[in-house]
Amino acid sequence: MSKHDCAMVVAAQPEAVEAGAAILRAGGNAVDAAIACGLVAGVVDPQMCGIAGFGNLQVYLPDKDIHRCIDFHAKSPLATRADQWADIVVGETRDGFGFVLEGQVNDLGYQAIATPGSLKAYFEAQTTWGEKDWDEIVAPAIKWAEKGFVVRPHVAGWWVEGASMGRTDNLERLRYSATGREIYFRSDGSVKRVGDVVANKDLAETLRLVASDGADVFYTGQLAERIAEDIAAHGGLMNDRDLADYRTTHNDPIRSIYRGLEVATNHPPGGGVMVLEMLNVLEQFDLTAMGHNSIEYVRTVTEAMKRATSDKDAYVGDPAHFDVPLEKLISKAHAAEHAASIQAGERASVERLAYEPRDTTHVCVVDENGNAASMTHSLGMPSGVITDGLGFMFNGCMAVFDPRPGNADSLAPGKSRFSSLCPTMVFRGDGELSHVLGAPGGTQIAMGVTQVLLNSIDFDMNMLEAVSAPRVSGTSSAIDVSNGIPWAVTDALEGDGYEVIRSPRTHDFAWVHGIRINDGRLDGGADPAADGVVQAV
Repeated sequence: MSKHDCAMVVAAQPEAVEAGAAILRAGGNAVDAAIACGLVAGVVDPQMCGIAGFGNLQVYLPDKDIHRCIDFHAKSPLATRADQWADIVVGETRDGFGFVLEGQVNDLGYQAIATPGSLKAYFEAQTTWGEKDWDEIVAPAIKWAEKGFVVRPHVAGWWVEGASMGRTDNLERLRYSATGREIYFRSDGSVKRVGDVVANKDLAETLRLVASDGADVFYTGQLAERIAEDIAAHGGLMNDRDLADYRTTHNDPIRSIYRGLEVATNHPPGGGVMVLEMLNVLEQFDLTAMGHNSIEYVRTVTEAMKRATSDKDAYVGDPAHFDVPLEKLISKAHAAEHAASIQAGERASVERLAYEPRDTTHVCVVDENGNAASMTHSLGMPSGVITDGLGFMFNGCMAVFDPRPGNADSLAPGKSRFSSLCPTMVFRGDGELSHVLGAPGGTQIAMGVTQVLLNSIDFDMNMLEAVSAPRVSGTSSAIDVSNGIPWAVTDALEGDGYEVIRSPRTHDFAWVHGIRINDGRLDGGADPAADGVVQAV
C-alpha cells in the first residue's frame, strides 16, 4: 500500500467538509473524518440526513486488512402489519417510489417514522475503526448547531420546491413541529431564505448527550425514553423495543471486475448490485470508440440502465425478507445476455419510475495512509417530526413501503425497503485503491455513479471532470437527459423512435462526489449541482 501526497474530503456541504478536514489535521483517520463530516451534515443539511436517518458506509483500512460495509437502512417498526393501510390507499406517487394514502399518514407525521440506524452506525464505525475519541468527533456538529449555519442555495431550493408527485409540500414538513416552526421560519411566517441563519440549541443539547454517552443514549437511554413517549402520544408505530432491538448489518462488499479493475460496493437492499450489473453489461462494448455522450453511447448506456432497473424491480429487496438472486444478477453470463440483446437493437421497456426523492447526501474521505471511507446517508423524505426539545427531524421511510399486501415491497415488521444508495470503491490489478465515490439522488444514484466511473475509466477524466460531465438516465422506457446533452444527439435518438425527456437542469441525475487516486496523487470532484466542495489536507 502506498502513502499519498495528501488527504482529501469531498461532500455536499462546505461546513461538513471543513469538519472532516480538521479531524484529519488533528491526527484522525478516514473513518474519523467521514463520521465527523456526516454528523455536521445532519446539522447544516437537516432534511437530507441526520442521526434519525439511514444509509450505508464502506470502509477500507489496508494496514489493518479491513474492507467492510455497514448497512444501516431504517426498519419498519415491529408493530407494522401488512394490511394496516390497505383500505386508505389513494394511489402510487407518479415516480413509482412511494404511495399516497388518505391523510398522508405514511408521509408526514409520526406514522411515517421507521426505526433509524444512522447514529448506531456512526458510533460503531468510529469507535471500532477510528483513532480519535468519540466526543472529539461529535464536537464540530455541536458547534454548528449552537452557533447556527447560513442557509445555502441547495437547502433553500429544497425547502421551496413545493409538493411533488402526490407527496407532502416540503414547507409542511418544516412547519409540522413546534421546533420546525421556530427555527426554519422568519418572524413574518415566511420560510428562511439563502443567507439567513438557522441555529438549533435543542440539537446542540442532544448532541452533547450523544458525545458523552455514545449511541446507547439514543437506543436504550434517556433519549430513547423521550422518543418512545412522544411517538406513542401521537399514534406512531415505533417504540422503545424497536430502538433497543435495532441492529446494523456488517458484511464484505460485493465485487466485480470492470476492464481489469475491481469494483467493490454494497449489498442489497442498497443499490450496488445495479452498478455492478450495468458495468458488466457495458464492459462488452467499446465505449471509448463510440465517443462520450454520442448517439450510440447514450443509447447503449441507457439500454443497460433500463435492464438493470427491470432486474432491480423484479429481484432486489431486503434479503432478510426476500430471496435476492445476487450471484446471478452480478454474473458475467447474465450481463452477456443483456449485452447481446442491446447489440441486436432490442429496446427494453420499463414502467416509468422517473425520479424518487433525493433527500440524501454523501461523503468521501481518503487519508494520507491510504485509508478510505465512502458513506451515503439520508432521511428519505423526512417525516417532519421533531420531538420537543431534541432538535432533530426523523426519517419518513414508511412512505416507500407498498400498503397493498402480497408484494415484494409490502409492509412487514422489521423490514428495510430497497434504496439506490451505493458507496463504491475501485481498485487496480495490483490492489491499489483508485476511486472512492458515491452520491445522493434517489433512483438516479446508481445511474450517476456508474456514469462517473465510465467517465474516469473509459475516458480518462479526472474526478472533477467526471462528476461535471452531462449525464443521462434510463429508469423508464424513455431516455432522460440533462440539459447539457447536445440537441443533435437527442434529435437523432428521437428520429430513431426513442422518447427523450430533457431535464431543465444542466447537471442532473444524482449528485456524485468522489476522489480519484493516481500514482499517489489525489483529485476530487463535488457535483456542481449541489453546494459541495473538495478540500485537500
